[in-house]
Amino acid sequence: MNIDKIMQAATAVVLGAFALYGVAVFQGWTEGNFPLALFLATVVTGGYWLAERYHFAPQRRLAAQQLQEAEQMRRQGLEQQGIAYDNVDLEPAKQRLLMQPWWLDWTAGLFPVIVVVFVLRSFLFEPFKIPSGSMIPTLQIGDLILVNKFTYGIRLPVLGTKITQGTPPQRGDVMVFHFPPNPNQDFIKRVVGLPGDTVEYINKRLTINGQAVPTSPIPDYLDDSSNSYSSQFEEQLAGVHHFILNDKNRPAMVAGVSQFPGMENCSYFDTGVRCKVPEGHYFMMGDNRDNSLDSRYWGFVPDENIVGKAFFVWMNFGNLKRIGSFH
Repeated sequence: MNIDKIMQAATAVVLGAFALYGVAVFQGWTEGNFPLALFLATVVTGGYWLAERYHFAPQRRLAAQQLQEAEQMRRQGLEQQGIAYDNVDLEPAKQRLLMQPWWLDWTAGLFPVIVVVFVLRSFLFEPFKIPSGSMIPTLQIGDLILVNKFTYGIRLPVLGTKITQGTPPQRGDVMVFHFPPNPNQDFIKRVVGLPGDTVEYINKRLTINGQAVPTSPIPDYLDDSSNSYSSQFEEQLAGVHHFILNDKNRPAMVAGVSQFPGMENCSYFDTGVRCKVPEGHYFMMGDNRDNSLDSRYWGFVPDENIVGKAFFVWMNFGNLKRIGSFH
């Protein structure tokens, strides 16, 4: 079996594996790890690209050159014998020899696109889709957002090791992070408590280090999906003005709390919760306060789980007016 057939078979196996993985994730048979899949795709296509550039492409050019030289030698031999000959158009044959085979088209040919996506997504900006209403009214279901990957420090893809310090998260930031109980899942919430803070959410009022976070009532919010109203407030969290919702029909008690690391730092009451944020961790809450599964229920977000700072809605196909920055 020649090298071309071996590479065809190997490439078919590799592409088949990627396709099978994509189907398994789409069907819900397994949890996806897109950063790892993108990293592997970059490595694999990069290997093909190097092989193409330094081996296969030179071999094809050499074969085309040898064909041209063989034709020239044939002509010279005929001329020396005084034999008339017809000019042969070698261009179609040369193009066939120079043409990149399909298994390189689908690997080395895709490498430039894949590596650009890999660099942008890993170190600069990553797109996300808002799947739930926990951040209403700031973010709506279906919002397609961009997340800044370098503000909090650049991390190596897959490993998550921080290679630049960046700026630490601040109260009021909207942050994407790996969900502590299941790091393969990404969550988005607002940073409420920093390392060392004492956060209280009692009777649906937020207090940080003994200081009540200023809020002022504004007209009720109408949720079009449920055709119901929620009490709406403007909250000023460390100078960040944003809107929050409270459901007056929901009790203040935090029900359904799961066990989590550092739970001994929290006290739960009929009226709410009080937590002391451990070093290297953050306390997160959704703006839709009574409809958000957040740090009140599953605990603190460690620094190594941070993905980046959300800052821009780049598309919402159901409402183009949603496009723009947010706080």
